Amino acid sequence: MKIMGTIAVNMPTLTILSKEEIAYRFVIEAANLPGLTISSDFENCDIVLGEPTMIRNALAALPRLKWVQSTWAGVEPLLDPSLRRDYILTNARGVFGGLMSEFILGYLLAHERKIFQRVDAQKNKKWDKLPTGTLRGKTVGLLGVGSIGAEVARTAIFFGMNVRGFTRSSETCMYIDQYFHNGDLLKFAESLDYLIAILPNTKETRKIIHAEVFDVLPKHAVFINVGRGSAVDEHDLIEALEQNKIAAAVLDVFEQEPLPREHPFWETKNLTMTFHTSAPSFPEDIAKVFIENYRLYIEGKSLNYQVDFERGY
Repeated sequence: MKIMGTIAVNMPTLTILSKEEIAYRFVIEAANLPGLTISSDFENCDIVLGEPTMIRNALAALPRLKWVQSTWAGVEPLLDPSLRRDYILTNARGVFGGLMSEFILGYLLAHERKIFQRVDAQKNKKWDKLPTGTLRGKTVGLLGVGSIGAEVARTAIFFGMNVRGFTRSSETCMYIDQYFHNGDLLKFAESLDYLIAILPNTKETRKIIHAEVFDVLPKHAVFINVGRGSAVDEHDLIEALEQNKIAAAVLDVFEQEPLPREHPFWETKNLTMTFHTSAPSFPEDIAKVFIENYRLYIEGKSLNYQVDFERGY
C-alpha cells in the first residue's frame, strides 16, 4: 500500500464510463499497468476514466472514488457546486492542440482561398476568377493561450501570420508576437484579421466577447469560437453579422447544446456551425494521459492536469 496525502492506494480499481469503453480498455490493458484492475463494480471502484456527463450521473454510486480522469478538456458537468468534490479531478490536456489547429487553420484557409465560394460557383456553373487572399502577413488574435492556443500559435507562425495572445497573466508561449492582458481586450481586438476564442467556461470568461469587441474589429474580420459557447454574447454576435460589423463567424460551441431548432443562429447570415466537432477525444490519445497519470498516482506523486473546482480549469 502507498499513501498519497490522505489517500490510501491499494490495488486500484478502474471503471470506464465512456461510449468508447472497449477502445479505452484495449489501450489501457495493453499498457500492463501495475496493480490495476478494470471493473464495472461501482462499489469497489476508486478511479474513473470517462466522459463528465456520464460520471456526473454516477457520482452518488461511487463511495470509494479517489480520482476522476476526464476524457474531455472541459469538465463543466462536474463543477456544479451541489456535487461532491472529495476526489482529485484531472482533465485531458496536451492532446487537442493539433486537432484544434487543423480545424482553425482549415477554416482560415477556406476563407482566404474562397473555397466555399468556389464550390457555389461550380454548382451555379459560374466561372469565378475573383482573386484569393493569403494567410501570410495576416494577424490572428488568440483569446486564451493554454496548451491548445500555443499549438495554434505555432501553426499560425508556420503560415507567416502575426500572432497576438490575450491571457490573464502568463506569457509562456514562444510563438506569440505580442501579449495583452485584463483591461486590454479592446486594444487586443483592434485590427485583427481573425479572432479565435479558446477559453474555458469560468466567471471571468462568460460573455467576454460582446458588442464592444465586435465594434473594434475590422469589417473584414472573421471570428471563430472553439472554446466555450458561454464566452460569447450570442445576441451581440448575431447583430454584428447581420449588420456587417464583421465578415463571418465559425462556431463549434454554443451556450446550449444541441442548439434548439428555433435558435436564430440557424438563419444568421455568414455564420458557419460545426456542432462541437473540432477536436474529438480519440481513445488512443486520451488513454496516454490516463496511463501517465496512473503511474504518478501509484507513486504518490501529484497528477498532471488537475482541475481547480473553484476556478473551473
